Amino acid sequence: MSRFSLARREAALCLLLTLLYFLAWYGCAYFIPESLRLWGIPLWFLLSCMLMPLLFMGLCAFMVGKLFVHIPLDPELPGQQEAPYEP
Repeated sequence: MSRFSLARREAALCLLLTLLYFLAWYGCAYFIPESLRLWGIPLWFLLSCMLMPLLFMGLCAFMVGKLFVHIPLDPELPGQQEAPYEP
């Protein structure tokens, strides 16, 4: 797989995660009634502004750790073979 196709795949995953975050935030903020409260805080605020960012930070860390691939960013020179990556 070329590094450009990997970059496209990772960009699509980032865009998908961003869209999911927006939909979750929008759903919590606009579809939960204002009358529901937890510890004196409106439930829509607790979910959309406190819980969702924590959840999506965890999803982002999972995505970077498991789905992203390390690729060298150095330009390839003609006739040069790629050395395996060793962290």
